[in-house]
Amino acid sequence: MKVAYQTDVGHRRSQNQDRVAQFTDKRGNQLVVIADGIGGNRSGDIAAEMTVKRLGHRFIENGPEKPIEAIRWFAREVQLINDELLKKSKQQTIYRGMGTTMVAAVAFKKSLVVANIGDSRGYLLHNDMMTQVTIDHSLVNELVKSGDITEEEALKLPQSNIITRAIGISPDAQIEVNRFKFTHGDKLLMCSDGLFKTVEKDELKAILSDDQVPIDQKCARLVKKANEAGGPDNITVLIGINDYSQEG
Repeated sequence: MKVAYQTDVGHRRSQNQDRVAQFTDKRGNQLVVIADGIGGNRSGDIAAEMTVKRLGHRFIENGPEKPIEAIRWFAREVQLINDELLKKSKQQTIYRGMGTTMVAAVAFKKSLVVANIGDSRGYLLHNDMMTQVTIDHSLVNELVKSGDITEEEALKLPQSNIITRAIGISPDAQIEVNRFKFTHGDKLLMCSDGLFKTVEKDELKAILSDDQVPIDQKCARLVKKANEAGGPDNITVLIGINDYSQEG
């Protein structure tokens, strides 16, 4: 998988608490991960940094060989990181209340295993159809699922930043993990909420679909769009394209 990513502080935050990285194991499988720290000045960036680094280290050291193993691997490793963050938050007052959202994916030749907790998102573009492959763990998404509000209304509510799950907040890290077909030419978009709350889904798709533009430039365009819309939050974007040969 060919990968590019970019992160930006935005226009209204003094600090970037988002973290993003890519890791490759000895088999050539890849892990990509975005973490969006929460807790304001209470070390949200520390929680995000620890999550990305620990997950990446464990992937390189003992990552899953097959997609079915990746599902169990994500559940186990994120729970261990959750336990570590909770322990750290009890040791010093400065760390109390810190946590992080996370969206991550392990790419195999023909499969993609996606995990998320909180409201950082993943989308998959296949045959010109873009599908959100993560579930927002947020207060407004609960209202959307119950039919009380629409998805468009959810993005505009002041409560849209209230999440119902995160790493490091409660003893049980309830992550979502799902497996998807990932064929040659398919594109993965992962982002923090600083992107999807400011840029319309149709615009995301249009930029992601443009095969004339290199993926690093697509990331830059998306970040620029979010900043042009006010940049109220940190913005992080990662794009991956399945470039494995069709014979492989």
